Amino acid sequence: MSVEAGRTPGQTHRTAYDEATHARLGADAATIIARYPQERSALLPMLHLVQSEDGYVSPRGIAFCASTLGLTTAEVSAVATFYTQYKRHPNGEYTVGVCINTLCAVMGGDAIWEHLSDHLGVGHDETTDDGAITLERVECNAACDYAPVVMVNWEFFDNQTPESAAALTDALRAGEQVAPTRGAASVCSFKQMSRVLAGFDDGRADEGVGAGGPTVAGTVLARDKGWQAPAFPVDGDSSAESAPVGGSHQPKVGAEQSSAERPATTAADSSPAAQQKKQASDEAKES
Repeated sequence: MSVEAGRTPGQTHRTAYDEATHARLGADAATIIARYPQERSALLPMLHLVQSEDGYVSPRGIAFCASTLGLTTAEVSAVATFYTQYKRHPNGEYTVGVCINTLCAVMGGDAIWEHLSDHLGVGHDETTDDGAITLERVECNAACDYAPVVMVNWEFFDNQTPESAAALTDALRAGEQVAPTRGAASVCSFKQMSRVLAGFDDGRADEGVGAGGPTVAGTVLARDKGWQAPAFPVDGDSSAESAPVGGSHQPKVGAEQSSAERPATTAADSSPAAQQKKQASDEAKES
């Protein structure tokens, strides 16, 4: 059973930050705003900032962003309701996102979603009654090479099964430390991750594994085979070298170049204007 949307157990509704909190958020907001040539460009990270304070984009968070950036609350709300990472009702300690897009779905993502929904007793964007887990269907976690993938506060848990995903949520609800497959060495809270997304370093960027084997398999294969991109002429120079992927092989040019190695001819190359320019260039070279 999920908690009532817009409220967590024991929560009281507040319409403004107290003086100390307002001052602290104001200092953080000033740091964010200083990164941009126009103040209103700071809105997206500032929404993450207020979310790191309240656990969602609250009415007082919207009011704070609006007054700080000289916007209306309607303008701020329009942005906050457009992006799914901004929550309009209190979120759980951990957002568990199950990818149900094509590749993950056929690899078992749909089964994981159904199992977790039954296991936790909640549906999409609903929170368990203990406030620990908010479950989401995600349209691609951008990790297709590890399908099916589950994310916890946007940290990767790769090659999941219904059983492993349920065990993961059980560990989170029990307060146990869990380690993502890649990235940071542990999972932080939703509020802590929101502060990171606001642009504040948590000192964990170099933890854990970065790109795993499946992600770099193509690059490794290209280096082993000495493959590289075809040459692409610059300003009519047909002797331009290709960008190497690995090894020292250089492509053949001119008549020796195979059709597979020649740059593709674009529609712009075959236009009348382009042909006239090429003819004039050839005539100039001959003279």
